[in-house]
Amino acid sequence: MTAFLHGVCLAIGLILPLGIQNLFVFQQGVLQPRFYCVLPAVITASLCDTVLILSAVSGVSLFLFKFTMMKIIMMVCGVVILFYMGYLTWCSSVDTSSLTSMKALSRKKQILFAMSVSLLNPHAVLDIIGVIGMSSVQYENQEKLLFIVACILVSWLWFFGLATIGRVLGEYKEISRVMVIINKVSAVVIWGTAVYLIMSSKEMF
Repeated sequence: MTAFLHGVCLAIGLILPLGIQNLFVFQQGVLQPRFYCVLPAVITASLCDTVLILSAVSGVSLFLFKFTMMKIIMMVCGVVILFYMGYLTWCSSVDTSSLTSMKALSRKKQILFAMSVSLLNPHAVLDIIGVIGMSSVQYENQEKLLFIVACILVSWLWFFGLATIGRVLGEYKEISRVMVIINKVSAVVIWGTAVYLIMSSKEMF
């Protein structure tokens, strides 16, 4: 039980802050016409987190990050994706007349964007490896299994919860005005993250 609660607390601490991954899932929850339409984004984000958690615990990612070239490639790809995501988010809120003026992504684009903001975000990956990966070292056998299950469970419940909240808010008539503000703030956060990655690249390498 201690290992399980430890995993829950760590996972909540990592996933709770406002980030690109959370904003993307929430926005699609608001924009999609039905809840099942946002499931590609939710499931993809959850699966990506699951893969990262399992990799961190197994030590595979720790091995890969020993190679500088891997980190450089990931950094460049991450920054490009962040600027592109920021651009799309900002432009999607130009027309304020109704929600139909904002773009709800197709299943394929949801999957691709969810994978991008999940796997090509260096700081998110390093956080999972550094916190969850290193914390799992103190557990063995059944305790480690419970620790892993707790982290993964929190991730899945969180993304489903975000999408649900977004879908509920999407039913309000004045949500378009709210979405304009959310999209503008989201774009600034995304661009700020990209700039921060560039500024902190020296420390990472």
